[in-house]
Amino acid sequence: MGLIDSHAHLTDENLLDDVPGVLERARAAGVDHVVTIAQSVADAGIAIDLAGSREGVSATAGIHPHEAAKVTEADWPVLTRLLSAPEVVACGELGLDYHYDFADRDTQRAVLGRQLDLARGTGLPLVVHCRKAFADLIPMLLDHGFEGAPAVIHCFSGTAAEAEHVARHGWHISFTGVVTYKSAREIQGIARDYPAEKLMIETDCPYLAPVPKRGVFPNEPALLVHTAEFLATLRGESLEGLIAQTAANTREFFNLA
Repeated sequence: MGLIDSHAHLTDENLLDDVPGVLERARAAGVDHVVTIAQSVADAGIAIDLAGSREGVSATAGIHPHEAAKVTEADWPVLTRLLSAPEVVACGELGLDYHYDFADRDTQRAVLGRQLDLARGTGLPLVVHCRKAFADLIPMLLDHGFEGAPAVIHCFSGTAAEAEHVARHGWHISFTGVVTYKSAREIQGIARDYPAEKLMIETDCPYLAPVPKRGVFPNEPALLVHTAEFLATLRGESLEGLIAQTAANTREFFNLA
């Protein structure tokens, strides 16, 4: 079928012990490739090892804003080294989260800034987490030279006005199973109208299983087809066309073979 899950967490404890089964079910459901996203330096090492041992899997390296308060100075040279691994196709998941505030906001911004500096040096695209923090995030991306550079706001949860800002700066948006939820009317409007060449899809597994599998845990890449089907209908496109477009976008964004 040619689907690509642009954002999964195969290293999560709810999936890691069954990675062979997860990938087998994904392939049976038409998912050709999975990008497993790191959330910490330690997690990035595991993700890289997994990608190196499994066909059809790529990895990222980065520090999630939830992990920002745990970062030590010793982590930075390790992250720098990991970003050069051949299995790594992006820097992230990085960003700001002002919803949970698991790390104080000054610390989140400091950790994000250092990662953006590293990312500029590598030329890798960004996988960005943003929740209730667009007012700070967008200026930081621009100040660090990412105007028009490859960046994806994953699991987009912002407003239509914020989506317009993202599009204006040439960045991608990726949608999860949340777009299939009845309560996600604004997100659905954004997904319906967002430029086709900047559209990506993801599971963000093990969470956010799409309708009609909402509530299933753990979510996994095999369920991505339900999000694709919903988006195709929402945008008035064929399923085959939606899959081909999002897969092409994802391959170009991550420079996948």
